Amino acid sequence: MIVAECLEVSRSFGSGRTAVAAAAGVNCQVASLARIAVTGPSGSGKTTLLHLLAGIEIPTAGSVRWPDLPARPLGRPGGIGIVFQGPSLIPGFDVIENVALPMLLAGQDEDDSADEARVALDLVGMGGFAAKLPDELSGGQSQRVAIARVLVTRPALILADEPTGQLDHGNANRVVTVLLETATAIGAAVVLSTHDPVVAARLDDRWSMADGRLSIPLDSSAS
Repeated sequence: MIVAECLEVSRSFGSGRTAVAAAAGVNCQVASLARIAVTGPSGSGKTTLLHLLAGIEIPTAGSVRWPDLPARPLGRPGGIGIVFQGPSLIPGFDVIENVALPMLLAGQDEDDSADEARVALDLVGMGGFAAKLPDELSGGQSQRVAIARVLVTRPALILADEPTGQLDHGNANRVVTVLLETATAIGAAVVLSTHDPVVAARLDDRWSMADGRLSIPLDSSAS
């Protein structure tokens, strides 16, 4: 099953001589259950690639497709969850409210949403923090809650943009462990961008980006 693919995709920002190609002629496929690390320096296009795969960015040329994911209005697919690098929890909501939010926005009953949020929090080892506010959590704990908020929708594809970029090595290792183990538990593919070679080494496939161009090893199982 293919959950996402790019076909000769380019994405430029600006125009004329000031235009910047954040993605240039990208071709790739993400298969179900894939574990892919995308490496490369800052400004190489990693975030743009993840945003294209998520349907957040619209290609300047080429096309992005999600053959086996449900379609939604405006051409964006369902079945995709995103974990961001920086703080993404809503400060005025406690942990369980943050995790339940996607279900509530989808129109689900409040009690059912809270029950599913508790299950997701247990998966990431944060069940005892349900009543805490975001400013009472460490950086690593906040990222685990952010992962739970993604997991509650049971996506087929998790896109994680430098999820350990602001964490020390110990917390980074714990967050990656939680992400990979819980993705396996729900049967989701993972595409994770990172600067950290230790984090990248924990995923099955490693892609690299430079100047908007994606390089995929010939023996990659996900290309």
